[in-house]
Amino acid sequence: MKYLKQFGIILLVTCIGELLRFIIPLPIPGSIYGLVLMLALLIGKVLKLEDVKDTAQFLIAIMPVMFIPAAAGLINSWPDLQPILIPALVTTAVSTFIVMAATGIFAQKIMHRSSKEENNHA
Repeated sequence: MKYLKQFGIILLVTCIGELLRFIIPLPIPGSIYGLVLMLALLIGKVLKLEDVKDTAQFLIAIMPVMFIPAAAGLINSWPDLQPILIPALVTTAVSTFIVMAATGIFAQKIMHRSSKEENNHA
C-alpha cells in the first residue's frame, strides 16, 4: 500500500505539471514543470522525501527499460535518419564534448572556490 501511495503522489505531481504546460504558454514540457514542482514541494517541506523515496528509487532503477520503445522507434525511422546520420553523429559528439568540458571547468571552479573558503576560515 505504501508503494501505491508514493506512486500516486508522483503521478499527481506529474499530472499537475502537464496541466501547467497548458496554462503557462511557454515551450517547456509538462514533465519539466512536474520535476520543478516536485523539487519545490520537497524543498518547501510540503512533501517529505520519505513520502516518495522508495518508489522513486524503483523508477530510477528501471529507467533503462523505459528507453527500449524509443530505441525501437529509431529503428522504424531508419530511412528518415540515414541521410542525416553523419551530421547527427558529429553534432552529438561535439555537443557531448562541449557539455563535458563545461561541466568539468565549472566543477573545478566550484571546488577551487570551496577550498579557498575553507582555507580562509581555518
